[in-house]
Amino acid sequence: MTEHPLTAPAATPFDHHSAECNADPVGYYEAYRQTCPVGRTTAHGGFVYTTRYADVVRIARDDDTFSSARSVAGGDGTAIVIPRGPGLEQYPIELDPPAATEYRDLINPLLTQDAVAKLAPMIARHTTRVIDAFVTEGSVDFVRDLTNPLPAAVTLDWLGFPEADWARLAGPIHDIFAALPGSERAARGAAGLAYLDQRIRELIVERRAEPTGDAVSYLAAQRRPDGELFDADELVSVIGLLIAGGVDTTTSLTGSTLVHLSRHPEDRQRLVDSPDLLHNATEEFLRAFAPSQSMARTARADAEVGGCPVAAGERVLIPWVAANHDPAVFPEPEQIRLDRDATRHLSFGIGSHRCAGAHLARLMFREMITQVLTRLPDYRVVEEGLVTYPTRGNQTGWDAVPAVFTPGPRAADAPGARPAAGPTLDRDLRVEVAAVAADDVLEVRLADATGAPLPPWAPGAHLEVRLPSGRVRQYSLCGDPDDAHHYRIAALREAGGRGGSVELHAVARAGATLSVRGPRNHFPLVDAPGYLLLAGGIGITPILAMAREADRRGVPFRLVYGGRTRASMAFADEVVALAGDRATLLPQDEAGLPDLTALVASAGPDTAIYCCGPTAMIGALERACAEAGRSGQLHVERFTAGDDLEVAFDPAANTEFEVHLARTGATVRVPRDRRMIDVLRETVPGLTYDCEKGYCGACETRVLAGTPEHRDSLLTESEREAGRSMMICVGRSSSARLVLDL
Repeated sequence: MTEHPLTAPAATPFDHHSAECNADPVGYYEAYRQTCPVGRTTAHGGFVYTTRYADVVRIARDDDTFSSARSVAGGDGTAIVIPRGPGLEQYPIELDPPAATEYRDLINPLLTQDAVAKLAPMIARHTTRVIDAFVTEGSVDFVRDLTNPLPAAVTLDWLGFPEADWARLAGPIHDIFAALPGSERAARGAAGLAYLDQRIRELIVERRAEPTGDAVSYLAAQRRPDGELFDADELVSVIGLLIAGGVDTTTSLTGSTLVHLSRHPEDRQRLVDSPDLLHNATEEFLRAFAPSQSMARTARADAEVGGCPVAAGERVLIPWVAANHDPAVFPEPEQIRLDRDATRHLSFGIGSHRCAGAHLARLMFREMITQVLTRLPDYRVVEEGLVTYPTRGNQTGWDAVPAVFTPGPRAADAPGARPAAGPTLDRDLRVEVAAVAADDVLEVRLADATGAPLPPWAPGAHLEVRLPSGRVRQYSLCGDPDDAHHYRIAALREAGGRGGSVELHAVARAGATLSVRGPRNHFPLVDAPGYLLLAGGIGITPILAMAREADRRGVPFRLVYGGRTRASMAFADEVVALAGDRATLLPQDEAGLPDLTALVASAGPDTAIYCCGPTAMIGALERACAEAGRSGQLHVERFTAGDDLEVAFDPAANTEFEVHLARTGATVRVPRDRRMIDVLRETVPGLTYDCEKGYCGACETRVLAGTPEHRDSLLTESEREAGRSMMICVGRSSSARLVLDL
């Protein structure tokens, strides 16, 4: 056995988790392949590494000599990777034949090519749904918004997990693969897996009592050759492995492919022009971008690999990435050739532990790539925002793949249907009706001058109106979403305001033209078994649309509407006609203020509570819900804000940070003594903003990378934690760099 220079005592030993290998795994292995293709290193407690295709295949296929079992490796912890990690034993991948065989036989019928082919409609449906969620936005983090949630939804739906679990489990699974051992993120992932363990056990019990057609029902009903059912611990291990194998590996492969196609538009165009080429190209992408970079085995007895002696008990690294780039098997392996016959790649492993879910992974991958190329054909990855896994020694992938593209329609908005609205779509609409709805309240009905249908909307959506002065104001849509040809808004004239409402009252006359953008929805109506709808003054506008939708669904609701006087309460007659005795009108001069504490107490335990109204009303309701332990059920929209919202942070804590603008390619510095919006509008003409206090949502901008510091009063705590968007009028950055969809 020869020594590679890097393995000499004075040099850094071979380490597939090193910074050098992380930076260029293919080049790192190639350097060793040329000088010391098989060697011994002291890293991570010592092991034998390999680099050649033939050696990797030999070890992976020789279960008698090279074991996958923890018992052979000695001690606790995952034995199939180096270094060993924590976690429950995974069946069958951490067993050797014949012990592994009965578990392999258990899962194989679920994952045959024919069985997987039956899942194609479900996979297409989920992919369409997931892409629909961002296709009109024009920007995306492919990992966060597609390549992680889609495989999770497909895998968990196939197994039989309820929809409520899909998002909750997708993140922790990704965290386990992407986190550094011992990190806070790794701990978060471990906590998520503990929940997964619990949910699997609960689902097994449920399916054994009442089987359905899902995969867990099948697994829970299967018996060993001796006639005994597999016990819960065994099934938890098997199902947990199916989830882990089905989710993040496909996430990694798809993300890497999308990055490649952005960097190589000629390959992307070939796939667009020749969709059938994707079938063959899938194998080449798998070869080049193996999600699992390496695994490990433990020698049962003294052996020899490529001229290197291996002692019994020694760990041996088998790097799939090195084998896939061995020029002895794949000429010019550094090149990605879409028409290469790459079926010999080892990305699914080889031997008794070859990936059982290979067909499912391919199908999910092809559906995602096909829909991206069809629906976002001009997407461009924002290179400045790319984030790789912190170490790529065992698993490779991306933590973030931000991209921008031309917004497109949702799948429901096909030709002949109502068009979908992109986030930057401005249109001129004609005022058909401008009528007094109440004291100082103007009702405005808008339509396309050509009679064309308008973009669809859902209760809670608002329309952004651009007034002649240049002011931009948001008004909740309060008409009927089923009316495809009209929008209805209403505006309260505020003489002491900042001028927008006064201007709208002056210019909104029948026949006039208003420039609008949207609709957008920061206040969606969630599914719930019942609703408590609270409106104060002009806040009736979104609440009215919600009441109409709840009535249409047949879901119980109660609507409480307060105002200064009965004459000031717009649409009061319409509310009564719609809701009947489900509505309560409370003019303040007649009935006083609503008893919010009593209203919250009267709501059912799962009732969703919605409120739109003055700041004082919302603040009182927030306190009432907090005292009742109901904050998680509260959804609010503010249409005015007090000065306290502007001083809810300490300006002395400001720090300087950098902002990269994904669409323009510009990068700007935001000094600690300037607002981000002031700096950005010097570079981005026509930047949309309104209240400049962080409550209206006009300047909400998608965050493609970095950690925003939220100083608004609009986003929920979960939205803040997700960090997908921010209000750039008041927000700053907790990280040194932000990448924004501008």
